[in-house]
Amino acid sequence: MHATYHPGVPVFHDALKGWSCCKRRTTDFSDFLSIAGCTKGPHNQEKPSEPVKPEVKTSVDKSVNDVKPKFNEFIAQAPKPLESIQRPSPDEPFSILQQKISPSLKQALEKLKLTEENEQEIKEEESDEIKIGTSCKNGGCSKTFSGPASDEEICLYHAGVPIFHEGMKYWSCCKRKTSDFNTFLSQEGCTQGKHQWKKKDTGKKVVPCRFDWHQTGSQVIISIYSKNSVPELSSVEGNSTVLKIRIIFEGEKEFEQQISLWGVIDASKSLVNMMATKIEIVLKKAEPMSWARLDLPPVAPPKKNEEEKDVDSEDDCDD
Repeated sequence: MHATYHPGVPVFHDALKGWSCCKRRTTDFSDFLSIAGCTKGPHNQEKPSEPVKPEVKTSVDKSVNDVKPKFNEFIAQAPKPLESIQRPSPDEPFSILQQKISPSLKQALEKLKLTEENEQEIKEEESDEIKIGTSCKNGGCSKTFSGPASDEEICLYHAGVPIFHEGMKYWSCCKRKTSDFNTFLSQEGCTQGKHQWKKKDTGKKVVPCRFDWHQTGSQVIISIYSKNSVPELSSVEGNSTVLKIRIIFEGEKEFEQQISLWGVIDASKSLVNMMATKIEIVLKKAEPMSWARLDLPPVAPPKKNEEEKDVDSEDDCDD
């Protein structure tokens, strides 16, 4: 009897999961575990050998000049505002910044539209019928649906999420760590429950996004690295000193951020450039001055020692 297996290694990149030997990719870990093998061959009782890690060599003898930083250290300080300028209130009314959609994003969104095959898969998922051979969607469970009797079985699964960190693989719920991927997949679940034959509708998933900023004499540009953002569901609102950002991207991911700006902007002359790989928020400065940072740090509460001194001084006055 021949085995159907993947001769390659698991690949996890940009939230996509798959095998190096075939091109199919998915964002769902349960779907990844149920990807059918792409190669047939005899069964193998021996565990495959792990890839050899390259040896990292470091030079111990380093001169003092090599250790020194290659840049000049400096401390950025906020410029003193002019006395005639007053910072507007953060409670000013908000307005939605104008969107400009690039051709690259339009093209990417067209490609993401459901094909006839995907539409058929959705119809099958929406159906109440469970096909024979359907894999359990609970993490760590490898059982498949064989009939109504499968619903009566006890499902041993992992209630947590898979974690891959510094070469180690484990579930957040039980933390039995291993460096071998096959051993990780074969770990018995730590929770008992019912089999889950269909995916749960979790709605939008709030996730962090990498973003940075730079400035010119008259503008501040914030770059948010979210792929395939949906213009109809995304928005950036702002007033003179505050930004409210909400981006829906990659179908089911949501990024939200509120920024109290270091300087003052003209929201009516600011805009949002939406591209396939990122979003650029172009803010028009109210004055052509350099910003020391993007956000205004919150006011630090007074230290306990200072408060005690103030109380002591009041007591002295009472005496």
